[in-house]
Amino acid sequence: MYKVNFYKGNYSARQSKANTDKAVAYVEHHFNSSSSSTASYAVVVTGSNASPTSKNWGRWYARAVARFFGTTVGGDNGILVGGWNGRGDGNLKHTKMPAILLEPLFASNPQHADIIRSDRGQTDLAQILVESIHRFFPNGGLIAFSVGHKYKESNPNDRGADLAGGGSEADYAEKILNKAAVMLEALNQAGMARTIRVIHGDNVLFETEVDEDALVVWDPERGLLNIPE
Repeated sequence: MYKVNFYKGNYSARQSKANTDKAVAYVEHHFNSSSSSTASYAVVVTGSNASPTSKNWGRWYARAVARFFGTTVGGDNGILVGGWNGRGDGNLKHTKMPAILLEPLFASNPQHADIIRSDRGQTDLAQILVESIHRFFPNGGLIAFSVGHKYKESNPNDRGADLAGGGSEADYAEKILNKAAVMLEALNQAGMARTIRVIHGDNVLFETEVDEDALVVWDPERGLLNIPE
């Protein structure tokens, strides 16, 4: 069974409370920003003392986002250990559980910003996050969510980067985490089964449950999705 708690306050206080609550995983959601409006890659920050689970989890998430949205991965195969010259390290290094800081898309990229603002884009990002949690923490437990920038006592008006075309990083990060929390609760009701979906636009064309370890293979030459029985 999964349970989700949202943590507020300064970053060190959030981590301390998640430790006390014995969370099994910690996720802080941000978006990237750049002086270039064409910057386009997915990356995950891990703490300087990150465990192998944190690193593998972060790389899996970054690659999944890049594949889905047609971008690339940044950093070291998708992760930045210790953050951007130390930025982001303090957001994670005090945790006693696997922890990642997400930067899946660029708020400063107009195309990415449109995805971030859209309900479909938020749902897709939430689904990828939930799939990553289910993959690396299949036995459930308390999942700690932290909205990057927002709810800090030291800077209560901080909302992070501005999105190209309007909106702020933190508000949309919160929307995605809220969606992910609902999806994790739905996993509890569904028995935490692995689900394969074929989606066209906003429509689910096909959906089925498969074994957790089943190797699902897409053959682009023949246009076939092979799902083992």
